[in-house]
Amino acid sequence: MSFQPSFRKWFVLLGLSASVTCLGLTHAHQPPATKDQPKSESKTETPKAKATDDITSKIREEGLNKSQVMKTVLYMTEVIGPRLTNSPGLKRANEWTAKTLTGFGLENAKLEAWGPFGTGWTLKRFSAQVTDPLCIPLIGIPKAWSPSTEGVAKGDVVHLDATDEKGLEKFKGKLKGSIVLIGNPREVKALFEAPGKRHTDKELLAMANAPEPVQGGGRSGPQGKAATKKPEEPKKSAEPAKTKDAETRAADVVARARAGMSFPSRRLQFLLDEGAAVMLETSFKGDGGTLFVQSASVPQPAPAPGSEAPAGGRGMGPRVNAYDKNAPKTIPQVVITVEHFNRLVHMLKAGEKLKAEIEIAAELQKDDLMGYNTVAEIPGSDLKDEIVMLGGHMDSWHGGTGATDNAAGCAVGMEAVRIIKALGLKPRRTIRIALWTGEEQGLLGSRAYVGQQFGSIQGAGSGMDGMFASSMNPTAPIIKKPAYDKFQAYFNLDNGTGKIRGVHLQGNEAARPLFRKWLQPFVDLEATTITANNTGGTDHQSYDAIGLPGFQFIQDEIEYDERTHHSNMDVYDRLQADDLKQASTIMASIIWNAANMDERFPRKPMRRPLLTEAEAKSKKPETPADKKAESTDE
Repeated sequence: MSFQPSFRKWFVLLGLSASVTCLGLTHAHQPPATKDQPKSESKTETPKAKATDDITSKIREEGLNKSQVMKTVLYMTEVIGPRLTNSPGLKRANEWTAKTLTGFGLENAKLEAWGPFGTGWTLKRFSAQVTDPLCIPLIGIPKAWSPSTEGVAKGDVVHLDATDEKGLEKFKGKLKGSIVLIGNPREVKALFEAPGKRHTDKELLAMANAPEPVQGGGRSGPQGKAATKKPEEPKKSAEPAKTKDAETRAADVVARARAGMSFPSRRLQFLLDEGAAVMLETSFKGDGGTLFVQSASVPQPAPAPGSEAPAGGRGMGPRVNAYDKNAPKTIPQVVITVEHFNRLVHMLKAGEKLKAEIEIAAELQKDDLMGYNTVAEIPGSDLKDEIVMLGGHMDSWHGGTGATDNAAGCAVGMEAVRIIKALGLKPRRTIRIALWTGEEQGLLGSRAYVGQQFGSIQGAGSGMDGMFASSMNPTAPIIKKPAYDKFQAYFNLDNGTGKIRGVHLQGNEAARPLFRKWLQPFVDLEATTITANNTGGTDHQSYDAIGLPGFQFIQDEIEYDERTHHSNMDVYDRLQADDLKQASTIMASIIWNAANMDERFPRKPMRRPLLTEAEAKSKKPETPADKKAESTDE
């Protein structure tokens, strides 16, 4: 394989701006040489700089020309297969990755428990077809944690097109034993452009020139313009306005949830009450045989007396999940391709009477409700108590084999630490890799790990509901553990198979000079963009949420959103080998630099109070009476 510099791209970018920070090659504040001011000669390279360059060259050689990343990701996807949280497939991946990392020379490889999560689920057998008036084999996949059918479900096909409770009335008494299509046909448009894409020069330039996020922007908490300034001390008089804003946001969420979440739950309960055999639907996107499938739905509990909010929405009480140990009964559920769904609806509307046969044989695993992350280390030397981390999530959905989401990121992380061990490098700080689980259900594994090891937001629950709830209370303190102050940084890869094009600063402007320096050796590999933009939905948020440096790399899209993310086409053959080799090489270099820098990795200014566990225990909780007294004093 060969990585050739993209000279056209460099000339375009250099011509666009002499001070674009993504390039990392020019200094905007350095004046040009004049007749009276001769050009400065290059400085003599220091021994330390030369050693760093030598190591970078060795990392490039090992990562680009002796890579094992595709061997690693092949086994995880083609052999182990899908890795649904708490399934036997994921447990096998836990054990295999720990063994493989040990084989690479890492130490302390182990499975670390978190949870409890809930039940595992494994699909044992599935078939679906229309049998009358003609045979139509259906392309589909049962939703995860869907119950099994009672043998082969045979029944009439019915299209339930109701959009409210009134619309359900006409179906009463007509659904027993039926195969029910829910929703309406979706238009399928021709693809005049290939779904595979890379970031253009224009897109990268826009990222590089993006302003810092406004305060409160991003999914991981308040970030933005104040990130490069010392935060002003909040005035007491501003506190009621802040509380008011949080209450307004919460009310907006409740209103949206009432409109968008309550009817699907009641429709599901209606199908159960009427005795329907199977529920069929199509995914919100995808065509040509590609479908997107995740978890089965279960009826949500009714609102508490006096409450207007339906259960199951963020900020409105705990959601009931299909994987919960005591999940309520639900109906077997299958996602089919849009073309097949549309055809069945069209036939029914044309007056045809359809019969179908569907079989789902699934198995629940209830013996061990805990989840497990795989963790391993390269021990440090003089700064071994300080930690640099990297990782990706190992769990996947079940429609494909979780190749781009996220066996790719796991394999890149494993390859990065393999490169360091293969070269015999000895880091100053301990390098720790973590392969997370429960990410698809709300960053559960990484959030639990960060809480166990480093700290958490006081009162925050688990998963995305907990993350959302904590954002609704921006004054809740962070309770830190002793390892909090020894933590350096976390680097995550979880946006598909695309190569690294740069990094999201996540509001940490102080890290920009470091990334500019660390990415400079990879100009020819096109990893140059540093953006102030935030990004969400990956495990770096678990660190960022409590003020620890956590970063997700910018990656080329390839076919991620359009074709592979949570789809039945998320398989090994969609992976791009050269991109993963490039990403592994850059990841290895970044974590090596972070482990060996002299100073502490910079952190964003804190927007929450930061307390030790002892301080949190001794601190008297503020009561409503205290707030009222404080307001009176003003």
